[in-house]
Amino acid sequence: MDFSLGDDRRMMADSLSRYFADTLGWEARQAAAESEAGFSRDMWAGLAELGVLGMLFGEEAGGYGGSAFDAGAVFAEVGKALATGPFLATLLAGNILEAAGEADLLGEVIAGSKILTFADDPAMDANGVVTDPLKAVKEGDAWRLTGAKGVVDYLGSADLIVVTAETSDGWASFLVEADAKGVKRRAYPLVDGGAAGELTLDGASARLLVSGEDAISKARALGLVATVWEAVAIMEVLRDATIEYLGTRKQFGVPIGAFQALKHRMTSVALEIEQARSAAINAAAYFAKDPRTRDRYGSAAKYTAGKVGALTAEEAIQMHGGIGMSWEMPLSHFAKRLVMLDHVLGDEDAHMARYLKLASAA
Repeated sequence: MDFSLGDDRRMMADSLSRYFADTLGWEARQAAAESEAGFSRDMWAGLAELGVLGMLFGEEAGGYGGSAFDAGAVFAEVGKALATGPFLATLLAGNILEAAGEADLLGEVIAGSKILTFADDPAMDANGVVTDPLKAVKEGDAWRLTGAKGVVDYLGSADLIVVTAETSDGWASFLVEADAKGVKRRAYPLVDGGAAGELTLDGASARLLVSGEDAISKARALGLVATVWEAVAIMEVLRDATIEYLGTRKQFGVPIGAFQALKHRMTSVALEIEQARSAAINAAAYFAKDPRTRDRYGSAAKYTAGKVGALTAEEAIQMHGGIGMSWEMPLSHFAKRLVMLDHVLGDEDAHMARYLKLASAA
């Protein structure tokens, strides 16, 4: 089976890599990540002009990609550049819009004229207790949403919010305008760069997009693929930076990379990264299968990425020594992002439990 990206994806990935190199140098990246918005709007507009956002969606929705490998190719370059922005939120919420047949609205998102986010995770109170599910009630032909969602990506910058809510008939997805009456947003910066926010809805007007959990589950599954590919790309950056450091840092008159103990540790890291890469490829390759198979490979990849990601981050910092933790060194920021990615869409413990449940039911 051929798991190569193919010429079209490779060309877009190369173009995206060059774009990030030209517009998102380290100082520019830090400035964007630490800004109030948490990302550069100019960069986002440039990505739209380059056609990157269109690669995340199918032709019927106004894009030109939409496969799991398309998403993986984009998010791998995002990981290499450590770019901040509503990438994952656009993918998840856009996937719901695509399922709802909202081609015109999604076209505005692809063009960069609208910022989209996805409110799916429940909010927590001050004691760390998960709040009640957000509820949707139908009033005539209209829907009203009441409740809260937590850690909504780039909520402060969003124009449109796709919200998952519980109805009398089960779960469904709704579209809410960010400036609508009854919508309250509290934005804040994230520890690994970027921004998120807490969303509170009090009878906010909403438009039903898709009923049922199938579209939500598919969007989450695609998000898992994207997150894992991003994580593997960051692992590669840490691996390469560490190998380079081991070859230049000297102790007792020789590069420390010549010491057998460090060679063995670095070899173990490199082998584990290849395992994570294989799991990421499997997650993309099996995405179009039946939901149980799709989710099983997705959870296997997310578990592997979390486990290997922690090892890679720890070894990279330990082999660099104290300098690896310094704010001025990019390596510490890549390591931080890699660790935090484990908690996006479920950590390794959650996905190990999910994988075992799915495997036993197969």
